[in-house]
Amino acid sequence: MSLHELSDEQRDVRALAARFADEVVAPKATEWDREHRFPKEVITQLGELGLMGVCIPTELGGAGADFLTYVLVLEQLSRGDAGLGVTLAVHTGAGTMPIIDHGSRQQIERLVPPLAQGHEIAAFALTEPGAGSDAGALLTRAQGDRITGSKQWVTNGSHAHVFIVFAKDPDKPSAFIVRRGAPGFRPVREEEKLGLNSSSTTDMTLDETPGERLGWRGHGLRIALSTLDGGRIGIAAQAVGISQAALDLAVAYAKERVTFGKPIGAHQAIQQKLADMQTEIEAARALTWRAARLKTAGRAHTVEGAQAKLFASSVARRVTGDAIQVLGGVGYTKQTAAERYYRDAKVTEIYEGTSEIQRLVIARALLGKLARG
Repeated sequence: MSLHELSDEQRDVRALAARFADEVVAPKATEWDREHRFPKEVITQLGELGLMGVCIPTELGGAGADFLTYVLVLEQLSRGDAGLGVTLAVHTGAGTMPIIDHGSRQQIERLVPPLAQGHEIAAFALTEPGAGSDAGALLTRAQGDRITGSKQWVTNGSHAHVFIVFAKDPDKPSAFIVRRGAPGFRPVREEEKLGLNSSSTTDMTLDETPGERLGWRGHGLRIALSTLDGGRIGIAAQAVGISQAALDLAVAYAKERVTFGKPIGAHQAIQQKLADMQTEIEAARALTWRAARLKTAGRAHTVEGAQAKLFASSVARRVTGDAIQVLGGVGYTKQTAAERYYRDAKVTEIYEGTSEIQRLVIARALLGKLARG
């Protein structure tokens, strides 16, 4: 699927996000990274543009676009700054959409509009020190509507207003909605990370914290896995955006840097590398858009989302490394954004399910019970 196959609305929203990334996000991204600063003012601007709720229905305060349009926005914003991209991805895909998909009418009407308009931020609290890929190993417990335990690596944790929290209830996981400021609920540590330094990643504790059940009791794992199915498409889009930024930088440098009397882009070794980079990015984008179209159509997309994330994240790691190679010594320094792209890319192979987990998802679809041991 090419740009020409997008609808007029999809192209217009993509162009809006691209312009915002180029004019507002990219010029500040290095500063945010260096200062480890969460850009609250930009979140407000995204809300005003309708991009904090791009795929949320208009009657709930969103822009009413489809899931593919949301993926297009994620790619463009991540091209400007991957930290901002994951902030939006978790806010929308992991924090807001589960309320729409599994919440009661009263929960949806009360909670979603402020999130869709960017007045509030959402987060997703599943991972624990002993429960990451093994989501069934949760130690956080719920007794009635009171939750006790701890959560790790909560994206948006220091700034979110609404948290989707998973806890054993009593023996099977349930999902709960917890609001910032609830008794016994607090961030205890802001994580120091390799990259994505403009995003917030926090450890949280809960001590008999009141929560509001989301969906049916004991259906938490089902809610978490269905949320991750869509979330992986968003992370694939983030990886594509990072890759595209790295390629754009490498191409611009190849046109300007002169060695042996001519631009390095005139050397076949550089041409070959850039050609491979672009081809892999286009393949990753195609897989990502395919998965997004399936979700938009309400069709099964578990395997396709896993394939998109698996491939796009590996492309991001390779392409950002190749961009540094094209730039040479300057690429290894902080004079350019190449090293930031390289640091930001790695986590796309880890969160929302590691690459190893994506391979398991794909293999189980191929082999059925045989792959489950």
